[in-house]
Amino acid sequence: MNNTIVIGYDGSPDAHTALTWALDEAARTAAPAEIVYADEWPLWAPAASMAPTVAIRPDSYVEHVITGMLDTAVTTAKETHPTVHVTATTVRAYASATLIGRSTEARLVVVGARGHSAVAGLLGSVSSAVSAHARCPVVVVRGEPAGTAPVVAGIDGSALAPAVLRFAAQQATARNVPLRVIRTWTPVTGLWEETPMATRTVTAEEREPFDTLVTGIRDTFPGLMIEAEGSVEHPAAALALASTTAQLLVVGSRGRGAVRGMLLGSVSQHLLRHSACTIAVVHKTPVEH
Repeated sequence: MNNTIVIGYDGSPDAHTALTWALDEAARTAAPAEIVYADEWPLWAPAASMAPTVAIRPDSYVEHVITGMLDTAVTTAKETHPTVHVTATTVRAYASATLIGRSTEARLVVVGARGHSAVAGLLGSVSSAVSAHARCPVVVVRGEPAGTAPVVAGIDGSALAPAVLRFAAQQATARNVPLRVIRTWTPVTGLWEETPMATRTVTAEEREPFDTLVTGIRDTFPGLMIEAEGSVEHPAAALALASTTAQLLVVGSRGRGAVRGMLLGSVSQHLLRHSACTIAVVHKTPVEH
């Protein structure tokens, strides 16, 4: 494992925003940054050549356009973040596969919410795929919240909860902002909704594992201000609302309710599309630093 922060870059406005976020993170953590551009045209060209009209890309495109774009990005990065070691790489491969491959050795993979190829109004296919399949934490950058806004960790009773909480605590500590920990219990619905079982309260016994986990984080990060909240509410709704006043929302790739074999739980999928702030998706095998 190395300490590199990998940035998926295609020159789009969202990619620029993601690059700035990643460079700020690299400066805070003394990590090197690698800007990765995936040139997919050679893979699409054979199929495109069968179309009645084909837009031919000149051979000089890579040198004059792609290389020029990356050179400009690196030059600007060195001016704005002089302490960060920045490199750029072009690969002839699909963007999602490239970044997933890089994730096996990276500290973080950082992408924009949408790239040039995304359908308007939808989450970009690359950010969605990488968030689902990466082997390290993936940060999908969106919005420009105040730097004093808290980091929010959304956890449940799954095995990923400690990793999510630790990652969020590290991020909050590095930014010198509070950590808000949200644990929700999904409300009873259906036939049981109007019965005495649906109290919309959390018992002390139910809260005990959550409280123990938070206590452990308080001990590990003694200088960090932590606010812990537990409630009976749908997690996707609670965390989407919390994202409106946060600078970073941290969740796990799969929760307790995820179907076996799914690589991205339904709550994480919802938040990738509806979070108002940058979201980090922590996976089963997070890189420890």
